[in-house]
Amino acid sequence: MKYMIDPVADNIFNAVGTTVTKQGMVDVEPKTDEDWDKIRVGAVSLAEGADLLRIRRPFTPAGDENNSTGPNAVELSPAQISAKVERDPVEWNARIEAMRNVALETLDVVKRKDVAELWDVGENLDKACEACHRSYWYPGEGAEFYRKLQRRLEEFHDQPPRGSAAPAPKKPEKP
Repeated sequence: MKYMIDPVADNIFNAVGTTVTKQGMVDVEPKTDEDWDKIRVGAVSLAEGADLLRIRRPFTPAGDENNSTGPNAVELSPAQISAKVERDPVEWNARIEAMRNVALETLDVVKRKDVAELWDVGENLDKACEACHRSYWYPGEGAEFYRKLQRRLEEFHDQPPRGSAAPAPKKPEKP
């Protein structure tokens, strides 16, 4: 993922975009044959890389445990990921196929040089990647995770800024 899938996915993710600068909005989109070829390289590499994901092998180098240790681990360990894949290979293959389908969709968009559809392709790729990540990498990031995060943010915002005096207690309202 880190050295193949992710870098070539950026060829698609970064193909279109808008950035706000001091001078105004700057749109990014493919304009030259070289720009379109870079997107094509990303799409072909993703489609072919998807097949490599079907080959069973370790997900990380030996000893690399990601952020999967300790009481508040946010990621599954490589062993947990492997066990999940072994328990449900159908889901794993479906996630791979979803990414491959977006890569093939991208090739069609590149063939037609359809800038407007590149936005949709990028969104579809993001959804395919995130769905897999939420299942195999950081599955704790579900609805309850976001509810806890929202509560923590609300509690944080209710606190006085560091270094400032606590707000004076509110006077009870008169009936």
